[in-house]
Amino acid sequence: MKVSRVPKILPAGRAATLARRLQRRGQVVVFTNGCFDLLHAGHVGLLEKARAHGDFLVVGVNSDRSVRRLKGAGRPIVPLRERMEVLAALRAVDCVVPFGEATPARLIVRIRPDVLVKGADYRQAEIVGRDTVEASGGRVVTVPLQRGRSTSDLIRRALRAAAEGAGEFDPAISRRHRGA
Repeated sequence: MKVSRVPKILPAGRAATLARRLQRRGQVVVFTNGCFDLLHAGHVGLLEKARAHGDFLVVGVNSDRSVRRLKGAGRPIVPLRERMEVLAALRAVDCVVPFGEATPARLIVRIRPDVLVKGADYRQAEIVGRDTVEASGGRVVTVPLQRGRSTSDLIRRALRAAAEGAGEFDPAISRRHRGA
């Protein structure tokens, strides 16, 4: 089995160059984006569905500062570099590109994907980059989301479990698990 040595985490310029090369070869470039803080099954499902719309999936990932502006203090929980590494490890993802703005509009202009994919929680008119993609002959696709699968739900469940288990916390057990 041949293992690819091509890096999956790329700056915007290199990702745009790669996308153009693939498009010249007749491949369909797909783009989606998000914060991807605490990756969960809903994210994985969306990425797999996005990848099914083409040959090469580029995933734009909000920077830590951008996530804080969008989601508030305390977010992201997982730093950008780690979020990108986890995304890059997924089979459905071909390329991961960070962006620092509140929206991926500039990144979409640079990548010029053939297909732009977002979750069905967005109305077509609200999708950032839609005009850019459609103006160049591309299409915009919304995919159904898995109910109850969101980072906010995951955080709420973790906090609830931590609060319920707080009365059962035993520091001696915790020290043993840490190797203390």
